[in-house]
Amino acid sequence: MAKCLVTGGAGFIGSHLTPRLLADGHHVTVLDNMATGQQGNLAAVADHPNLDVQVGSITDQMLLADLMRGVDVVYHLAAAVGVKLVADDPAHTIETNIYPTEWLLKLALQTNCRFFLASTSEVYGKNPKERWTEDEDLLFGPTSRPRWAYGCSKAIDEFLALAYHRKFGLPVVIGRFFNVVGPRQVGHYGMVVPRFVDQAMSGGPIQVFDDGAQVRCFGHVEEVVDCVYSLMETPSAAGEIFNIGSDVPVSIRQLAEEVVARVNPDVEIVHIPYQEAYGADFEDVRRRVPNVDKLRNTLGKSPTRSLGEILDDIIRWKNSVK
Repeated sequence: MAKCLVTGGAGFIGSHLTPRLLADGHHVTVLDNMATGQQGNLAAVADHPNLDVQVGSITDQMLLADLMRGVDVVYHLAAAVGVKLVADDPAHTIETNIYPTEWLLKLALQTNCRFFLASTSEVYGKNPKERWTEDEDLLFGPTSRPRWAYGCSKAIDEFLALAYHRKFGLPVVIGRFFNVVGPRQVGHYGMVVPRFVDQAMSGGPIQVFDDGAQVRCFGHVEEVVDCVYSLMETPSAAGEIFNIGSDVPVSIRQLAEEVVARVNPDVEIVHIPYQEAYGADFEDVRRRVPNVDKLRNTLGKSPTRSLGEILDDIIRWKNSVK
């Protein structure tokens, strides 16, 4: 079985991937600074003999060098994430997302270990197409709008990873996540589903930014993790980029209405301007829908759980941790 390093392994997605790896017999080292992740996310596997949790930063080069010794597979999930966090501190976003990725790639090259890079639908920027395939043009807004710092920084990560694959043959797989949601996700950093559920469970109102006509696709974290793991076990995936998520479009207003119907029909939905939440220089993407044909053709599967099933699972989890 493989020795795996999961950066950000105590975070939302990482805390679902880590138990999956342990269940398949792998040894897992988790590196997390617990800024957005937390030890409690790994409570179910905390005593597992094959788990080692290291509290530290991916910006610590000496620590990374130590943890990478003997590693067979890297799942690089750690990043500065969340619309609010990015808008508030773009410098932190850029520094956290680019430099550690470069260092990890250099370390991975020493043993030619397999490398998964978690990227994002944000790299497409505001590309106007109805559905995005992996080879679409990237279309960012001006540098005067900090909202684009996240997508730009992750695009640089992708360029770096692909350069290491082409130049050195490093077996890299890039996954572009589209609105991954599920239990253990928090709404503190602009994540829309947990924010809406929290607001509804607190009696409302649910705050929808702008007109609510923005379109997104929501994929359950367990299905996303299953795809990530399967891609890393598929040799033909090396050197490739994959959209990973649901391809069923949902408006933000529709999402709010679905949450209200499930939590409390009396909860009010209100609309507020973007600048009230993120400042005057914020710019959003109106539509974000992936084409996941490449994922399906490679794995024979993609995330398919319905929005209703996903919301029911999140609400059950929220009620269980009250």
